[in-house]
Amino acid sequence: MGLILKKQVKEDCLLGLWEITEDYNTLFSLVDLNDTEINTLTSYKNQNRKLEFLSARTLLSHLVDEKIKIFYNHNGKPFFYNHLYNISISHSRKLTSILISKTMKVGVDLEFMSDRIYKISHKFIHNKEQITENTNRRINHLYIHWCAKEAIYKLLDRNNLNFSREIFIKPFTLRSQGKIEGIVEPGKIHEKLELNYFQHNNYIIVWCCKE
Repeated sequence: MGLILKKQVKEDCLLGLWEITEDYNTLFSLVDLNDTEINTLTSYKNQNRKLEFLSARTLLSHLVDEKIKIFYNHNGKPFFYNHLYNISISHSRKLTSILISKTMKVGVDLEFMSDRIYKISHKFIHNKEQITENTNRRINHLYIHWCAKEAIYKLLDRNNLNFSREIFIKPFTLRSQGKIEGIVEPGKIHEKLELNYFQHNNYIIVWCCKE
């Protein structure tokens, strides 16, 4: 399937989605890796991790014309050396997402929805957040909250943010796509962020751009 979305979601925010249907050899043939990247790739024991690595770099090549290499800081946040782009990357199952901008901080997260969310919801749901009791839509609501908080965490690049106490998603009406507001309150800091969400098949994707 390959590239399934390339969209200018804001004036200077470009979002891409890649569906991994290719095998390892096909994806490897689509990218131009240097020795460091090849060493990193071969160090992964898990085949899915290798496909994620390759799909992210393949997707990036469809979003920008320049040949840009991805690096990671001490928090695992991706960045580019000597380039103006900010970047955020997310993987889940067969989907890879990248959000880039030259002028704004960015954060994106996607997740394949499964029932395991019910077992861990206490770890990220704030006591003031309102989750629907509709059993058919509850899983979607939970995943939007989770992905939103992951996107905020990636955008802010702050260590030790507590999802259930320090990030609050204001109540919203659940739709197939929409805007939500997140509030971050670690200590004396109070920050509001607008996020956007949408559903693709059984995946939830949430993204955020901030000047």
